This record gives sequence, structure tokens and C-alpha cells, in this order.
Amino acid sequence: MDPTRPGRFPACPFRAATGFDCPGCGSLRALHELTQGHLTAAADYNLLLVAFLPCAAAAWLRAVTGRARQRVLPKWSVPATVIVLVVWAVIRNLPVLGGVLGA
Repeated sequence: MDPTRPGRFPACPFRAATGFDCPGCGSLRALHELTQGHLTAAADYNLLLVAFLPCAAAAWLRAVTGRARQRVLPKWSVPATVIVLVVWAVIRNLPVLGGVLGA
């Protein structure tokens, strides 16, 4: 199903409560566009997701091929991810950009 058509999927609770885009807003539509082969349309919906997918694929491949012996992720990866998500949430809601990075 096409997630861009209204009424098919629930709205983002964070956006409904605050009026701002959360870091994940547009992810479902971006994944749908990626499965259709539309990279630029996917980046328009959620640029962070499109940029993160190659990293996630590399980590997954490393884990399933047995190259990750003990720890797949370094210690700093969780705090770094939280920082990136907070910065992304702030940047995509800045009025200076005119909603360019919004979902």
C-alpha cells in the first residue's frame, strides 16, 4: 500500500502532539520510495534514514558473516546515535530552512 495516501496509516503521535517532525517522521514513506527505486524521493521524506541505511547494512553483514567476534557496536555508538537523532530533530524543524528537511 502507498503510505502517501491519507487514511491508510496512523499519524505520528509526536507530530500530532507538538506540530514538529520527529527524527523518524517520513521513514515509512522513504522506505516505500526506496523499494520503488526512487532514491531522491526517499531522501526528500527522510534524509537521515537514507544516509543511515548503508551503515546499517554494513553492520548487519558484519554480524551475519561472523566478522564481529564479540561486540558489533563500539561503546560510543549509542550516545552518538542519540546525539545525531536530537540534532537531526532540531535541524529539520528550523524555520530558516523553510521546511526543506521536513517530512
